[in-house]
Amino acid sequence: MKIDHIKPADIENTSMQIIRGELAQMGKEIPQELAPVVLRVIHATADFEYADTMTFSPDAVEKGRAAIRRGARIVTDTNMALAGVNKKALAKWGGEAMCFMADPEVAAEASARGLTRAAVSMEKAAALGGETIFAIGNAPTALLALKELMDKTNFRPALIIGVPVGFVNVVNAKEQIMETDVPWIVGRGRKGGSGVAAAICNALLYGM
Repeated sequence: MKIDHIKPADIENTSMQIIRGELAQMGKEIPQELAPVVLRVIHATADFEYADTMTFSPDAVEKGRAAIRRGARIVTDTNMALAGVNKKALAKWGGEAMCFMADPEVAAEASARGLTRAAVSMEKAAALGGETIFAIGNAPTALLALKELMDKTNFRPALIIGVPVGFVNVVNAKEQIMETDVPWIVGRGRKGGSGVAAAICNALLYGM
């Protein structure tokens, strides 16, 4: 089996060239403004199905980047996604990446109320004020909690990245976010994950 010897600095560029070439062979054209997000998700997963399932509200990419320029924070639903977000790139714009899943107060409140920690984490993040981008890669209950907050209050996220993976309530939770009036980037269907959520955040950041 032939092994390509590529300089470390060139690996990502070569990967992106391969992805673009294979998409072209499949006859798939990704709109220019969406391509950085879709390509980075495929790069993170090696799954070309995302070319069909990644869905965007109007101007979601630019609205997300505009929020970052204004110093918006990014809140994730897993520490794994938090670890994957390029915090140095975010900090250049005054933003901070956060996750409350390991917060003892969140755990205690979730237990007392019979809710998931992800749902309570969303409530805690919403109470912070300021602009927030939510990057959800694991818990559909986080998306449902955000939807409920928007239905019952005037809270509006700057952007919702909805890519939880799984089987229970995953598809419906994503579809509910797509019915809201806030900017969203959603991976339809069951696929997703923390790595996908982080990849989307980084695609926004690297295109600034």
